[in-house]
Amino acid sequence: MASNDFAKQLSRFLGTYLPHERNVSPNTVSAYRDAFISFLLYLRDEKHIKADKVTLADTNRDNIIGYLQWLIDKQGCSIATRNNRLAAVRSFVSYLQYDSVEHMDQWQRILAIRGLKKGHTTPSHFTKEGIKLLLEQPDTTDPRELRHLAILALMYDTGCRVQELADLTIESLRIQCKPYSIKIYGKGRKTRIVPLCEHVVDILTKYMICYHVDTDIGKKNPLFCNSSRNKLTRAGITYILKKYAVMARISNPNLIPEITSCHQLRHSRAMHLLQSGVNLVWIRDLLGHSSIQTTEIYARADSKQKREAIEKASENLTPSGVIGEWVDNNDLISWLKGLGKK
Repeated sequence: MASNDFAKQLSRFLGTYLPHERNVSPNTVSAYRDAFISFLLYLRDEKHIKADKVTLADTNRDNIIGYLQWLIDKQGCSIATRNNRLAAVRSFVSYLQYDSVEHMDQWQRILAIRGLKKGHTTPSHFTKEGIKLLLEQPDTTDPRELRHLAILALMYDTGCRVQELADLTIESLRIQCKPYSIKIYGKGRKTRIVPLCEHVVDILTKYMICYHVDTDIGKKNPLFCNSSRNKLTRAGITYILKKYAVMARISNPNLIPEITSCHQLRHSRAMHLLQSGVNLVWIRDLLGHSSIQTTEIYARADSKQKREAIEKASENLTPSGVIGEWVDNNDLISWLKGLGKK
């Protein structure tokens, strides 16, 4: 194999095949790019292979399995992230099956690697009191912090993903009259209309007035910009969240998780809606899930709601004043042995 075959094929895969032949979204291309950046870091740090020396021969089953384990053991990645990285590798290898057929056995061995099953863990989220405390931290007399409040409040209220927030444009807003809503562009270029709470619209309006956001002229401009007038990055939005999470944690460490992420705001919104009795189908539509099964994780996680629902369904069904005969029986074993005997 040539010394530059990996770089050549990866460039074609990311630059031509995915966007033009597969017509995938720019966000998917970015996610796959990030996966291969981390793979190259693994080869550099663990296999001592520099990026410019990597060949297709290094894209083998052993290295891929080692890379996936490295993500979990040394990078602290979740099973979901590990599986997403594997999906990127599998897509690249599927492409190579047709462009580098002489190494078909190598590609088939990689494609045989399976994703790990995810346990039904409780999604990490803020309580309602935690969200309230977080949103109290920005000083709204400071224009910069008013913008930060608008970002955090909108992200929580809509339950949008961090990239979806970064991609919002001015024309996405529908706040000229009630009912207020916003148009969000989600995964797979799917769009959804999400209602906005009036108090969030008030914050957005103050932000837009303060920053002279013209809804008539700059419709295609990003709703939130950085100092260079470019749309915010995921890292930039995460920095904003962590800044105020640290401040809120100092105020009340019991309400703010030790590790915070933008996705927790999305989880928090879903959990709070579920706890308020909102139908799972509506939550699915709000979050932009393709399947109700994805949304059901919140129902499985909310043990408090389960307990209260069971208690409510059971109340007044047992006659009052009736005590099981086993309650006052000093010899439980004898009672059990005599159960059913006449």
